Formats: sequence, C-alpha cells, structure tokens
Amino acid sequence: MLASRKIGKAPGPNGDFAALKDLLDPHLRALREYLDGQAERFEPEIRDLVRYCLTSGGKRIRASLVFLGGWRDAGLVSEDHIRAAAVVELVHLATLIHDDILDSAATRHNRPTAARAYGPHTAVLLGDAIFSQAVHLSTRFPTTEVCHRVSLATRRVCVGEITQTLRSEKDRFDLEDYWRVVDLKTAELFAVSAFLGAKLADYPEEFAEAAGAFGRHLGVAYQVYDDLVDFFGREEKAGKTLGTDLDSGRLTLPLLLLQAKLGSNSEECSGGTDGPDGKRVRAEQMLHHGVFQEVVDWVHSEIEQAEKVLRPYREFPPASRLAQVSELLKGQMAALEADNAARVTT
Repeated sequence: MLASRKIGKAPGPNGDFAALKDLLDPHLRALREYLDGQAERFEPEIRDLVRYCLTSGGKRIRASLVFLGGWRDAGLVSEDHIRAAAVVELVHLATLIHDDILDSAATRHNRPTAARAYGPHTAVLLGDAIFSQAVHLSTRFPTTEVCHRVSLATRRVCVGEITQTLRSEKDRFDLEDYWRVVDLKTAELFAVSAFLGAKLADYPEEFAEAAGAFGRHLGVAYQVYDDLVDFFGREEKAGKTLGTDLDSGRLTLPLLLLQAKLGSNSEECSGGTDGPDGKRVRAEQMLHHGVFQEVVDWVHSEIEQAEKVLRPYREFPPASRLAQVSELLKGQMAALEADNAARVTT
C-alpha cells in the first residue's frame, strides 16, 4: 500500500450534508489536485479540452464512496484511494460525455456539455481518451484487481447503454430491461467504488463485498431518483438539461409505470409529448395516477436494502460513513417531495 497523510478534522458520523462535505473536503481537495495533474498527462492537442471536462464539477459521489468505503481515521487520506477515486471519476466522466451526445443535452453542471462546446465528433473521441487514461491509471497498483474490476465495470457500463438503445429501438423495453440497464450503467460503478475503497484499506473480503453490495443498491436508488428529477426537478437546481429521457424516447421507471397505468390505447397516452409541454403533461399524469409516489417508494426501498447490507458490519468504521451517503439521498428525496407537494395536492 502507498503512503497516507493526515489532513483536517472529521465531524461526527451522523451529521448532515454540511458535515459530510466537511468530512470529505480534504479527500476531494486531494482528488482535484490529482485530476488537475492528469490533464498534463494527455497530449498537448487535447489538454484544454480535458481540463474543460475535469473542471466541470459534479457531486463526486463515486469518488466519495471510494474514500468512505476505505475509511479508517479522521482526515487520513491514502494515496491509493486518491488514485482509485480518480480512476472511477474518469470512467464516470467519459460516460457522461457519451451520454450527453446520445441525449443531445446542452448543459451539464450549469455549463455547455463537451458535445455542445466542441461538437459531437470531437466529444466522442474525447470520452474515449478519458476512458483510456482511467484504465491506464488502474494498472498502476500493486494488485491487478483494481484494473480487473475497473475494466470489467467499464465494459458493463457500455453494455448497459447498448442494451438500452437496442431494446428501445425494437420497441420492447420493459421493466426487466430497465432494471438490467440500471444495474449495468449506474449501479456497477457505484459498487466498484465502494468495494475498491474497502479493499484498498485492507478490510476483510466479506466486508469489501458488503460495501460493494451497498454501493450497488445505492446506485440503483440514485438512478431512480435521477429519473424522477428528469420530470419533477428544476434545471437551475439540477445543473443539467432535464426532460432528455422523454425527448430521446428513453423509457425510465416513471415512464414505464405511467405506461402501464394508461394503457397503449387510452386518450391520455396519446397527444403531444415533445419538449417542455410534453414533460409537463407527463409529470401531471404521473402525479394524477400515483406514479410519483410509487417511484419515491422504490427509491426508499433500495436505500433500505443498501443500509441493511451494512448492519452486520457496524464495527467497521466505513459502515457508518457509507450510511451518511444514503442519508444524503434521503434528504434529496425529501427536498424533491417538498418541491412537488403543492402539485401533488392539486
């Protein structure tokens, strides 16, 4: 294992969002510095493009899972964990670049997407280059398991996108397909992040696997929440283009549940569904038919399963730290519900 360094002071394990932010601040600051240095590793022709993508911000949830999954002591920042967090962030960043091309999204993190800034042809190759750098970094560990897990996760993320595209084009995308795609596209990288955090901190294999299972359930919950935000969130708050699922014809959980409620031949199912008006119509239908609350319940169910996985391992410091992330998602869900409370009652 590589050297660690002591930085900062940690708040209690049951703090709010501000406490979690304070807890992770030294780790994420070290990660930012490391990623800034990675831009210089690219060829001169694309360094500015890479910097543009690396400085776009984001919640760094996957990186946080690496750090929290390997938690041992307040403010202890491991060089191995910094590098592993950088690997998963680069993989995630590359997938976002590609997703924004497929969705024709204009903004991401309150700024133009790479596709909008540089064009889709350049953006797809830029995403490939960033993917490649992530895999390159994953080879720089004393164990091959990091490279093995990351390369497998990267492949599975791509398979998820392909599966979603092919099944949707054949008009046979159902709930089983949806859960499979979510597991591949989102949950896989969450699981790998938490697993690697615990593994690189030399925790027992069974706990590392449990941390990975926690991450998988959390990833599912987070994706379902994100699908709901696409209809009920506010762009200025989300920091990205919303309504892309509907515009691109992508069937997410809210749309699949609504489809089942309406039936293919109902009057409500027909009518304009493009652009802002289509998003408003579908959102109102989801509220009217109870789909909003049904999806909220799905999110809470996955969070509960995530927390249940960790209960046998309460003696390990990462267990309570990882649980803070699920608490944060609960808070985000509560805020979304509060934002839409007035619409639900009308």
